[in-house]
Amino acid sequence: MSTVHDVLKQKGTQVFSIGAKASVLDAALLMNEHRIGGLVVLRSAKVGGIITERDVLRRVVAKRADPADVMVKEVMTSDVVCCKRTATIEEARAIFKTKRIRHLPVVDDQGRLDGLISIGDINGWKLDGQEKTIHYLKEYLYG
Repeated sequence: MSTVHDVLKQKGTQVFSIGAKASVLDAALLMNEHRIGGLVVLRSAKVGGIITERDVLRRVVAKRADPADVMVKEVMTSDVVCCKRTATIEEARAIFKTKRIRHLPVVDDQGRLDGLISIGDINGWKLDGQEKTIHYLKEYLYG
């Protein structure tokens, strides 16, 4: 059975992060620069929160606050759901669905950040597997 570790092997373990005391403007610029939808907020190499495009829209833009004057810690999601590398793809999918999240930090046994997966990574993994299955079945049926 495929695990989160398998997805990270294919995707890589690079995670973009930011400090809690950085400005939301800095976070938005970093997300734009790397074309990503969220940043992990680190505290002593452990996940302290996550800030996403949605957080910026709802908690800064919609309130007409100046992103240069708002700190990440004021608008980030602090109660972050994480998983371990050993979690199965189906377990990760269930977390995405039940918690209604799009980014899932992967942590080691000590709670240190080990990677990050998105719902898109999980969907892409499943699609690749289905395409391989279709290819093998065609080869089997039609030679």
